[in-house]
Amino acid sequence: SVIDKAMPAGPLKSLLISGVIDGVGGVLGFVPLIMFMFFGIAVLEDSGYLARVAYMMDRIFRIFGLHGSSVMPFIISGGIAGGCAVPGVMATRTLRSPKERMATLLTVPFMNCGAKLPVLALLIGTFFSENKALLMFVFTMLAWIVALFAAKFLRMTILRGEPTPFVMELPPYRIPTLKGLLIHTWERTWQYIKKAGTIILGISILLWAMMTYPGLSSEKLLSFESERNSIIAASPAAIVNELSTNPDSLSAEAVDLQAKLQMVDRAESEQALRSSFAGTAGRSLEAVSRFAGFDWRTNIALVGGFAAKEVIVSTLGTAYSIGEVALEKSDSLGKRLRRSQHWNKVIAVAALVFIMFYAPCFVTVACIAKESSWGWAAFSMAFNTVFAFILAVLVYQVGFFFNLG
Repeated sequence: SVIDKAMPAGPLKSLLISGVIDGVGGVLGFVPLIMFMFFGIAVLEDSGYLARVAYMMDRIFRIFGLHGSSVMPFIISGGIAGGCAVPGVMATRTLRSPKERMATLLTVPFMNCGAKLPVLALLIGTFFSENKALLMFVFTMLAWIVALFAAKFLRMTILRGEPTPFVMELPPYRIPTLKGLLIHTWERTWQYIKKAGTIILGISILLWAMMTYPGLSSEKLLSFESERNSIIAASPAAIVNELSTNPDSLSAEAVDLQAKLQMVDRAESEQALRSSFAGTAGRSLEAVSRFAGFDWRTNIALVGGFAAKEVIVSTLGTAYSIGEVALEKSDSLGKRLRRSQHWNKVIAVAALVFIMFYAPCFVTVACIAKESSWGWAAFSMAFNTVFAFILAVLVYQVGFFFNLG
């Protein structure tokens, strides 16, 4: 609100508010949650318990064509929520069987990494606030179930082969030191913050530019300005003057005039966003995405998520703030989504399912290519996206049929 009041309207103000503050700020708001998740993982690692988990899970993982040691990449990737798929993919190097390794490598991105947690927290907190903890657990378990069955499918089709025996040296149990836990937690959290300040900031600014330009034509701008002038001309001068001199205590007539002007501003912002580069791309995808309940604004965020999943929250914030007026009085992103006619509980679940399982972020794709080949990396993007979209469509269509929204 300080920037909104201090700066004149223009591209720079829009960039700072919609591109930077609503973008990166929305991601940084989840840092406390991310720190808590990283602390829990550090406790399991430093105590020596994770290695024993691999031994205990071998019998179960064999049912799905995987090795017990596959549990380590899954956990590192976010199996307990809060990891990262990049070190998870690299952790598959410990697997001896090439086909078990490839099946693990292709399915670890299904885990709820730290980049997906802000999206989970946003949508679950917005539409299921009364059962937040339960649903976070449910979606974490869903990631495991889907990943294991996807691995089973791959091992039964393109990655057939015999399982390898479990051989592993178990480290002794240790009591973690508080200093060690805090160091590990801070190192991972700082990596997340640096990512928000570099990659996410850059992508947020790029997406802001795509959602802002080329802008409306001069004819359309004159049309909206003429409509505003007509509304003002039809109102008493005293009421018009009240909007600028006493904005905190308006009369009923002034409130009505303000609502009419805001309606024009909202229509202008909506039209500008629709005609932007990103809006055009989002609307072109809507012909397909509507089967999963996704509108063109959501499509913009999902496309940005191919670069980095953290960008989904920031892009939603940017898309919905650009369409808003009176930013100093605007609600949080969660309230904007709840108020939108394009969002409800069913769409939120469909979006969560799609975001959890569609193509990994670009950094993970590059890591998959490095650990295997670009062919497998391309397969991961295509397979995951198609698979995730089918699940999202099923969720939305079933929910819509039973009127669960």
